[in-house]
Amino acid sequence: MPDLHGSIRDWWDADARHYDRSVGHAISDPVEAAAWRAALRRLLPAPPSRVLDVGAGTGSLSLLAADLGHEVTALDLSEGMLDRARVKAEERGAAISFVVAKAESPPEGPFDAVIERHVAWTLPDPVAAFGAWRKVAPSGRLVLFEGSWGGEGPLHKLKDAVAGALHRFRRDADDHHGPYPEDVVRLLPLGATTTPAPFVDAVLAAGWRAVQLERLLDVEWAAEQREAWPLGALMRSPRYAIVAEA
Repeated sequence: MPDLHGSIRDWWDADARHYDRSVGHAISDPVEAAAWRAALRRLLPAPPSRVLDVGAGTGSLSLLAADLGHEVTALDLSEGMLDRARVKAEERGAAISFVVAKAESPPEGPFDAVIERHVAWTLPDPVAAFGAWRKVAPSGRLVLFEGSWGGEGPLHKLKDAVAGALHRFRRDADDHHGPYPEDVVRLLPLGATTTPAPFVDAVLAAGWRAVQLERLLDVEWAAEQREAWPLGALMRSPRYAIVAEA
């Protein structure tokens, strides 16, 4: 049995040098950052609350939550990604705690909210991870910021092909250092979702309740605006927040 977590960690460690060159990854566009802050303000408990950001990466969402006055703990499997997050937090004077660990092994807490952005698809066992988060937020809230990364609708592949051609014509740098290993993706239950249903099912299976779903239209719009037409429209994909209570 291969060391799946080790393979995932090694890939993200290698990607740490490249990750923030994508404006969307870094949330470095001011309009997009403002849209994300609005989403966090709507969906998180009132500050100051204790927030665990799982799969925090280079700290984009952790920093925005800290901007709003929350006490943030950033958790990630990759030391390389968190090294970048630490530098950014120091530059901005943000008091964020950093923990290197698996998503299934969060710090004890207790936390008022657990959040993640675009991380659930990378989890080998989403139900186990969501269950572990519930234990460290026994009276808290879960907020998954996710999307239909496998595409939606019959035109998805065509839109992807046209967008890829435009990126190559413009000689844009790739968002990552290389493709995600296919042998790893095959083992990820949420690796190619086309609807929110698998996320909702996993959240319920982990014991969370009162599940709600909100389409993040403001975040979608802001991401579209930062790209020249027609690339922004071609790259737009459904994004949503799945919110549940412990």
